[in-house]
Amino acid sequence: MAAAVALAVLLANLQGFAGALVIALGLGLLVRNSGLFHPRLNPGIRAATKRFLRLGVVVLGLQLSLPEIVGLGLPVLGLIVASVFISFFLTRYLGERLGLSRAASTLMAAGFSICGASAIAGMQSIVDADDDEVASAVAMVTLYGSAVILGLPVVGGLLGLSGETFGLWSGLAVHEVAQVVATASTGGAAALAVATVVKLGRVVLLAPVAALVSFGISRSTAHPRKAGARSAPAVPLFVVGFLVLVLVRSTGLVPAPVLQGASVTATLLLAAAMFGLGVGIHIPQLVRTGGRSLILGGVSTVFLGALTLAGAVLVTA
Repeated sequence: MAAAVALAVLLANLQGFAGALVIALGLGLLVRNSGLFHPRLNPGIRAATKRFLRLGVVVLGLQLSLPEIVGLGLPVLGLIVASVFISFFLTRYLGERLGLSRAASTLMAAGFSICGASAIAGMQSIVDADDDEVASAVAMVTLYGSAVILGLPVVGGLLGLSGETFGLWSGLAVHEVAQVVATASTGGAAALAVATVVKLGRVVLLAPVAALVSFGISRSTAHPRKAGARSAPAVPLFVVGFLVLVLVRSTGLVPAPVLQGASVTATLLLAAAMFGLGVGIHIPQLVRTGGRSLILGGVSTVFLGALTLAGAVLVTA
């Protein structure tokens, strides 16, 4: 697993198209479906994957600063919250109507509405999705995120959007953090600065959305428990840890080298988790559900893009 993560990071640094998380997932897929993986390793891989997922999301909290996000102003903050929640619940609803499971629909909704593969990884440990469902969601986020990198600058140019408006739109509409940077950079330094902070504002919402999903699952579970058994917490502990580290970062007391180390650590942990998920994926099963995920991803991307374009133009008018 360590070798796969190192290779994923190396390949990610050699090109700007796919991030380490996506590459690690692809390496896991390759290992599983080429016959290199021994089934006896599966229990250990699954246990390690779950731990890496949760630790990675916790450490991700050190990348977010509340003062920077609050500094965007109430109209922009309201737009961030509205776009995330509307897109999330609409995508999940449409996914179920298309015949996807609640877990698969939730992963797609998290990836497209919040922060791509990182949100999918965080939500996977809550909804207990199959590895195939995780792979499908990550693949769709990568596919449509790449399309948006090419499409948004073209639309922004045709509409004559200002740097501020284009940056706001990029931060609201693009899925992955790296994809946001690639898209917004075409609009200049002002667009990039706005887009980055707006995107981090969306990432912060991973915690409340995850808590709501977890609470809904705990309320809907009707299985009786044995005497003395404890139910799962409505708010997962890793979400609490994520919020605690957001608050720690927001104090401004964390040294820059620590923040840089935390960023690298989060990437390594989540890449290890993605490799573990990839190892559990059987490609024929993934192909059978790919068509519905493709439709859902397209609808979600277009809807989020249109909604946030209107909002960005309105807020910056």
